[in-house]
Amino acid sequence: MKIHIGSKNPTKIKAVSNVFKDWEIESVNVESKVSLQPYSDDETLEGAINRARQCAQMSKNLLGIGLEGGVMEVGSELFLCNWGALINETGEVFVASGARIPLPKEISKQLEKGIELGDVMDDYTKKTDIRKHEGAIGIFTNNIVSREEMFTHVVKLLKGQYDFYLHSES
Repeated sequence: MKIHIGSKNPTKIKAVSNVFKDWEIESVNVESKVSLQPYSDDETLEGAINRARQCAQMSKNLLGIGLEGGVMEVGSELFLCNWGALINETGEVFVASGARIPLPKEISKQLEKGIELGDVMDDYTKKTDIRKHEGAIGIFTNNIVSREEMFTHVVKLLKGQYDFYLHSES
């Protein structure tokens, strides 16, 4: 079976290959059709579904997977959030969310100005392409949890639902 993942980001591609080890995986550029910096659970989930849907429509007999990172407010704090969507060959949609941690106020203030988290993190860490490596989650957990690991967990949740669906249909 084949999977299209709607991203060229190596952390997302690796997360899918960590879980779907024996599958053919192809990364494709698709649009999330949401803000560059999703700012709620709803918008982040919508981005993941949009990516998965575009992937699933590329060919018959494949799974489409979309993974999206964003931020969301709880009270007066801004939290990292991440969502994933898997759309199977019949159009069934499976979704899952993962880890959440609060962002430091200095990061939140930059995001409130409309700057994308990846750019804020590059500036904050004086590194390049944090989003393609440890991610903000890696920085703020002292690399105990990486972006790849965070998305791998979401992909595991998606695969588990997909496998359950397959077994309940037979």
